[in-house]
Parts: sequence; C-alpha cells; structure tokens
Amino acid sequence: MPMTPSKINTFLLFKLPSAYLTGVRVKSISETSCITTAKHRWINQNPFKSMFWAVQGMAAELSTGAMVMTQIRNSNAAVSMLVANNNATFTKKAKGRITFSCSDGDLIKEAISKALKTGEGQTCWMRSEGKDANGDVVSIFNFEWTVKKKG
Repeated sequence: MPMTPSKINTFLLFKLPSAYLTGVRVKSISETSCITTAKHRWINQNPFKSMFWAVQGMAAELSTGAMVMTQIRNSNAAVSMLVANNNATFTKKAKGRITFSCSDGDLIKEAISKALKTGEGQTCWMRSEGKDANGDVVSIFNFEWTVKKKG
C-alpha cells in the first residue's frame, strides 16, 4: 500500500509531535517528489515576526525524508536511514504559508539500490526549496541522507 499524505501526517502526530504541533504537513508525495507546508503562526514564530528557522527545517527535512521512507518501503528490504549533514540558506522572512518541495526521489532510489547491491552504506544529497504564497524563495535546505542495508 503506498504512503499517502494522511498516513505520513498521522505518523507525525505520534512519532514527531513537535513537527505536527507546529503545523508541518505533507500535501503530496510520489516516488520522485514531495511537497510539505508550514504556516506562520504563534506557536512557530521567532522574535522577528516570521517563522522560526527550525520549523522551516522540519518541513524541509520531511519533504526529503518522506521520499526516503517511500523508496525504502518500495525496496522491500531492511534499510536504515539517517541525516549525516545539512545546510540551509535563508533569503527572505518566512510569513504566511511556506511550501517546501523536493524532486530528488530518483537520487535516493539510486542510492538505496546501490546500498542493497554492494552492502555498503551510501549517501545522497537532497534539496528542498521553501517558497511563500507569492512564489518567492524564502529558504533552501540541503540534507545528506545516508542509507545502509541492515544486517
């Protein structure tokens, strides 16, 4: 059964409550792309009247990590996943609803395939771009995911 936004958002409620409580949600997901959102509101604000950078990071990471989980599930193998490194650039105050998108599903699929074939851990950089309602980029996050066959 494929992963759906509803299933992932329920997962957030029970396994990542800080993301859920601050309004991070998956809006759409496929094997190659994922879109998440977070809306600026009281619970996730910073002193500068915009969205706290860590909330943006949770939404951005989820847009990459949900695809990692999807590709692991599709592989029918036991694979571990972990963020090894990340960086971010902020270009504008995050106000209103911010939409994060990642289209690097093919990259992580390839990394998982290689990890399963070789038995060695693999890394994959995935990029998530956050835009406001006007389409202006507010932040860009890059996550280096590591995947390794368990056992």
